[in-house]
Amino acid sequence: MANAASDELEKGYQLSHRMYELVGMGATVVTAVWLASRVLGNARLHLWWLPVAMALGMMGADLVSGVVHWLFDTWGSVDTPVVGALAIRTFRQHHIDPKAMLHHDFIETNGHNFALALTLTLGGLWVLRMPGPSDRALFCAAFLLMMAVFVSLTSQIHKWAHMPTPPSLIVPLQRLGLLLSPGHHEAHHNAPHATNYCITVGWMDGALRHSRFFSRVERVIAWFTGIEPRRHG
Repeated sequence: MANAASDELEKGYQLSHRMYELVGMGATVVTAVWLASRVLGNARLHLWWLPVAMALGMMGADLVSGVVHWLFDTWGSVDTPVVGALAIRTFRQHHIDPKAMLHHDFIETNGHNFALALTLTLGGLWVLRMPGPSDRALFCAAFLLMMAVFVSLTSQIHKWAHMPTPPSLIVPLQRLGLLLSPGHHEAHHNAPHATNYCITVGWMDGALRHSRFFSRVERVIAWFTGIEPRRHG
């Protein structure tokens, strides 16, 4: 029964969706390379900024992944206009059949996230729009670039966490907590499926859990709209 439901959701992946992903990936790669050349080619760049920007970019991508994951797990349906077929469908399929994503190619796995990251690369270019940007603007652009990289790769990182045998270079990064690990992510797939939503590195899960961020937001939304959050299985 679960496989039949998963197969039905898989059919929702249309050619139009794939074309959107291809265009989004191309635009993000071009603007990311452009932004990287602007950042790395600036004489005022301090190299110690890059690991700091990378860490902050990973945290930002992790937070976004958690909020988006919670949002599409908890609200709406596959019939919701625009985002239903585009995004909610994949999250619902993943809970029915977590291994289905292992059969998706690179574009189907990552295209949507690459397209979303376009907002970050364009934001970085906008920050650097004036000649001779300030140190603050340059650091902000470096942060947006790094965040764009990790937003783009979030679904790939998530996929590695579900692989029985991830690439050999990925395993030590998972063990060090520099990428989402299978053990950390497994908690999300255990009932009641209401923790560990973050799927980039998982760093932000602790803060979100201890602050009860999602449950509090759910109560506010339910109070304002009268719509109760969905509890998925």
